[in-house]
Amino acid sequence: MARYVGAVDQGTTSTRFIIFDHAGRIAGLDQKEHKQIFARPGWVEHDPSEIWKNTQDVIQGALSKAGIGGSDLAAIGITNQRETTVLWNRHTGEPYGNAIVWQCTRTDGICNDLIRERGIDGFRDKTGLPIATYFSGPKIKWILENHPDARTAAEKGDACFGTMETWVIWWLTGGPEEGRHVTDVTNASRTLLMDLRSLKWDDHILRVLGIPREILPEIVPSIDADFWGMTSNDGPVGAQVPVCGALGDQQAALVGQHCFEVGQAKNTYGTGCFLLLNTGTKPVPSKHGLITTLAYQIRGQGPVYALEGSIAIAGALIQWLRDNLGMISKAPEVEELANRVEDSGGVYIVPAFSGLFAPYWRSDARGVMVGLTRYANKSHIARAVLEACGYQTRDIVEAMNKDSGVSLTHLKVDGGMVYNDLLMQFQADTLAVPVIRPKVAETTALGAAYAAGLAVGFWSGLEELRKNWSADKTWEPRMAEEEREKGYRGWKRAVERTFNWVE
Repeated sequence: MARYVGAVDQGTTSTRFIIFDHAGRIAGLDQKEHKQIFARPGWVEHDPSEIWKNTQDVIQGALSKAGIGGSDLAAIGITNQRETTVLWNRHTGEPYGNAIVWQCTRTDGICNDLIRERGIDGFRDKTGLPIATYFSGPKIKWILENHPDARTAAEKGDACFGTMETWVIWWLTGGPEEGRHVTDVTNASRTLLMDLRSLKWDDHILRVLGIPREILPEIVPSIDADFWGMTSNDGPVGAQVPVCGALGDQQAALVGQHCFEVGQAKNTYGTGCFLLLNTGTKPVPSKHGLITTLAYQIRGQGPVYALEGSIAIAGALIQWLRDNLGMISKAPEVEELANRVEDSGGVYIVPAFSGLFAPYWRSDARGVMVGLTRYANKSHIARAVLEACGYQTRDIVEAMNKDSGVSLTHLKVDGGMVYNDLLMQFQADTLAVPVIRPKVAETTALGAAYAAGLAVGFWSGLEELRKNWSADKTWEPRMAEEEREKGYRGWKRAVERTFNWVE
């Protein structure tokens, strides 16, 4: 009997393969970064062929490090950076240009035209989403309008669209030979093309955007006992293993954090920052700038929905401090630098590098650093960088409390930044609720492993998964209310300074 489940974690900056045992513990891991391509200001691209090569490499690397073979895997799940868009030829596997990354703002003109015609909420009733550069639909339209070969192939039925889990699943299950062209409901819900209630592509929106239905993948459950295909003996796994679980990265973290009950929430601190709240079996419309999205679906059951607050720049702000300003040489050094001062000295940084996502949805915004005096030094700036992540999360929690009608009582956290004690303490302080880190912080990959393992019976059900979760550390709020509210008022003033920068 297979003793492990594998998970491909295809993220914004790297691809990993993580092998988990039945207790949800990591048995093997390998990781490779891929190139970030910035062709023009506001444009962000990835090479999908590089990502597929890296995926093969990390699968082989993790199996080798774990000292096991592919036949020891019961199943493989995939989790991925969402909204990132690639079109390719279904007969050759060749992409039509680079993938357009979720952060990219090149579709601003397309979105502004749609907003003028229909309003920013023109598709929200059906999709749960505002019209924004964030989502895949406008990206598909841009590729079809700017790559003549893609348009010609699409009209002939020779082109495939996918977000990154679709691309990886297609290759894992055979590629041009017999690869399955599928997307799970969580990723489909991020395209601006799927009806939240019917879980089908919406013909009206497809006509408005000029997207042929033939290029779209089949929408499937996240946890699918009718698995989509098998890996091959001569592929990177080296064995025939079912591919049967997929979740967008933030929904995967929700599953990995065991947020299966209505009202449970988690926040992931990665390149961006994403807070999801389980709202149950009915979609909850947002009136305060959040997204209504799919949380997950199990084959044979109804979907589970979530409210989400999406922040574009979180860990990426620390990368900017390191790579663009050269103030630190390694990301963890930001905490040491920030700890040299007691506060930010009145400095605020709002990282609207590609506009502001939830709850503002302002593509005209650009980043600002305000409150500078001769007193401010690089330690104050480092502290302001960390506080920006905390304040952006509070913006989301404020909106979520209003939409759900229930105040957050605690926050489960995961992602690379949760080992920054200064940030986590500030997060508890500015939210005035406990912040809890689990023992297994790789919850995104774990969620994808759970999806695949549940599909093949490696785990019996959600109740068994709950036994795998335990807290590692809890930060209790200790900031005085007056200080907390004063700091947040300053943040709100700083956010206002970012508006109307791009005409």
